[in-house]
Amino acid sequence: MDWFVIHAFVEALKAKAPMPIDIYDALAWSAITPLSEQSIAEGNRTLDFPDFTRGQWRTRKPIFALNDAY
Repeated sequence: MDWFVIHAFVEALKAKAPMPIDIYDALAWSAITPLSEQSIAEGNRTLDFPDFTRGQWRTRKPIFALNDAY
């Protein structure tokens, strides 16, 4: 994570406010690097991307950047 994301998390914790990025988005972002490394190691094979929401992404409301506080 870059400084801005970490800063937004810290500010949300201090203000007891909702997190700017939910756990599912954080997991998805964290999966990109290891999946890319595995794909490259296997000759650029296409890999399935895990669905951490178990299909809930179709109906859940996005919460990123609720306002301009961050």
